[in-house]
Amino acid sequence: MALWVLPFALLGMALVHFYPDSYQQDGGYHYFYARWAFEHPRNLVGVWARPLFTTLYALPARLGYPVAKLMTVVVSLATAWQTGRLARESGMKRAELAVPLLVLQPSFLLIFSDTMTEPLFALVLAVALRLHRAGRLSASMWVASLLPLARPEGFFVGVLWGLWVLFDPRAGRSLVLRSLSTLQLAGGVAAWWAAAYGLTGSPRFIIDNWPANWAGAAYGTGPLWHYWVVRNEILAGPALWILFGLGAVSLVLHRRALLPLACLALIAGLHSVFYRLGMFGSAGYARYLVCVAPPFALATLAGWNTVAHWLERVPGLVTRAAGAAVLVWAAVLCLKFVDRFGSSRDAGLVARTHAWFEAHPRPLKRLVFSQAYMAIVFGRDPAERPPFGADGEKNLELLRASPSGTLVFWDANTGPLFRHLGPADIERAGFRLLYDTGRQELRPLLPSLSDGSAPYWQEMYLYYKE
Repeated sequence: MALWVLPFALLGMALVHFYPDSYQQDGGYHYFYARWAFEHPRNLVGVWARPLFTTLYALPARLGYPVAKLMTVVVSLATAWQTGRLARESGMKRAELAVPLLVLQPSFLLIFSDTMTEPLFALVLAVALRLHRAGRLSASMWVASLLPLARPEGFFVGVLWGLWVLFDPRAGRSLVLRSLSTLQLAGGVAAWWAAAYGLTGSPRFIIDNWPANWAGAAYGTGPLWHYWVVRNEILAGPALWILFGLGAVSLVLHRRALLPLACLALIAGLHSVFYRLGMFGSAGYARYLVCVAPPFALATLAGWNTVAHWLERVPGLVTRAAGAAVLVWAAVLCLKFVDRFGSSRDAGLVARTHAWFEAHPRPLKRLVFSQAYMAIVFGRDPAERPPFGADGEKNLELLRASPSGTLVFWDANTGPLFRHLGPADIERAGFRLLYDTGRQELRPLLPSLSDGSAPYWQEMYLYYKE
């Protein structure tokens, strides 16, 4: 298994180097919560900040954004390792293939070196599943109790886990004692509440801190079958989907890995319903299903073994070549997917704009920014930015009230889209243009693998208030 982990470790380091920022703003903001957790302890218990993620990343993040991203590589590799061990302990042949079948899921590789929270959720889930598979039900519940601290899907998985334990014949004891034992699944949330109360003095902090936009369709809605529409962002192409389907059927028929499959069905089903109804702020991102990447890998491996059994009489060289071709093609599709996001290319332009300011410095009292990476390269606490919302006029007033010595680092895409402020608005707020990169086409890093998407253009500005 280590022979698979090593090349993916090297790939992770390469991704950190060539894609220094997140593909979405979420990654940068999760880094902020961890980086400034000691200055703002409430970050450690914030709902959107994800307490388990922020606590684990608080020290790595203080060493810098690349170190935090490398921490995710470690978490992702640990998830792959744990998935391989789970496959082996479940009696599955070729268990080492669980490693590439997990990492070479397009959305998993997309955030393999990102500061997103889904890989950590997947790791905790894989460890809990291994403990449950080994019959260590109490330990598995304690570990599973940490899932809500990684992502809100953990609340629902906790309910499923509790029901599973109630009807697990290995649990022994009476139904009443089994029911009482499931209270362990509330251990993580109880610790979260206690920490939040201790840090904030408010017994209602978690409720009051619950994101307001999770109550409505802030990110739009889609059909119930949305995740089938984006299926190639979950598994890399038809071959792996066929293997997954065969494997899922095989596991059900042989009554193996049923809890992992149940977790997968639960998370996929919940997000399908949430996105359809506009609940929990679900945006329909395929990366949400990275949470259940280990069950996807297990089912795909089961399908791989099924096909290998059917082809036992075919020369080994032929079957190995076919298997290698499937994995190589999956790697190509995954790299194409990673490279398709134009926003991932903004980091280079941000760095060049920051370099210009370093060469032409001004007294800097406050940094106002439209992208998280802008504050990251400046090393500034994001709390110094005004509390912008979705109302452009209110944002303009907040900007106008900024003190002298405020630098506005803005871009032509994210700023107008999310803050409803463009260059003309910034000038109206009393700022003078210092630097403009001009409109530039940011090309893919791997043009030979380009999927033919429309060209991506970006422009960045520095404005200053004397």
